[in-house]
Amino acid sequence: MKRITVIGGGTGTFVVLSGLKDLKLDLAVIVNMMDSGGSTGKLRDQLGVLPPGDLRQCLVALSDAPLLWRKLFLYRFEKGDLEGHNFGNIFLSALEKNSSDYNQVIQTASFVLKTKGEVIPITFEKSHLGVEYKDGTVLKGEGKIDINFEEKSGIKRAFLDPQVKANPKAIKRINNSDYIIIGPGDLYTSIIPTFLVDSIADYIFKSKGKIIYIMNLMTKSGQTTNYSTMNHITDLFQYLGRYPDYVILNNGKIPSEIIDWYEKSHEREVVDDLDKNNYKGKISRADVIDNNTYNKEQSDKIPRSILRHSSDKLKKVINKIVTYD
Repeated sequence: MKRITVIGGGTGTFVVLSGLKDLKLDLAVIVNMMDSGGSTGKLRDQLGVLPPGDLRQCLVALSDAPLLWRKLFLYRFEKGDLEGHNFGNIFLSALEKNSSDYNQVIQTASFVLKTKGEVIPITFEKSHLGVEYKDGTVLKGEGKIDINFEEKSGIKRAFLDPQVKANPKAIKRINNSDYIIIGPGDLYTSIIPTFLVDSIADYIFKSKGKIIYIMNLMTKSGQTTNYSTMNHITDLFQYLGRYPDYVILNNGKIPSEIIDWYEKSHEREVVDDLDKNNYKGKISRADVIDNNTYNKEQSDKIPRSILRHSSDKLKKVINKIVTYD
């Protein structure tokens, strides 16, 4: 059985895991623990807990529990003192306050949600993401970086404050993986933070596992403004020291009304320029667009993407790679 490890956090990772959980794979996810926006950020600040948001999404994505439990963990309160908070985030925070360590938190939540796969926090230590822009400006806090849409100079480097140690389970999993799936997701707030944890990038660099990178559908203002496919991959190389062995690229047509919606935020479809730049890895081009349009809940104060990858379409592409490689 192939051992597949997904790295990331947020909606993109949720989509990938939702598709892969029904395949006959040894599946795990290594989760970004630097989230500081929305409900997660408030719980971090007020209770001193580790950020639960990305963990919650991964646990729900892998859940085989009855629909009601999954709906509860995704439920967001719409008014009152809990407005904007997510039930699953509160549940995980309460578990942390009543558990001997965070491994017990994961074990208990995995039992409740009947997860089909292992959920591994990248670290158990508290840290914040920081970036230095090319104009010399430094900004700290994943939540602040995520909404810094007007930034024009581009990101020069990302860092953690303070530096933190990796979860030993994450290191062991990377060492024993046949494939490591990265993305989709915001490059600098969902993906790269995991590589910044002490020694993780080195272990990925040395891993015998092949890297599959799922390219984002659209650019992200303030993080990857005007980025092409090669720009994304070059930034990954900056932190990992190796290029992906496979890149999954969308070649499906994005509806014009969705393109127009993104253009209002100065975001656009990621241009495929890998052939032009003589990229040496293997490229899988396919229609991987989810045909549904996603509108966020009114109580959710964080900007969300309305366009997503399709879980089923990604599952087919990934399964073909790991089956016939």
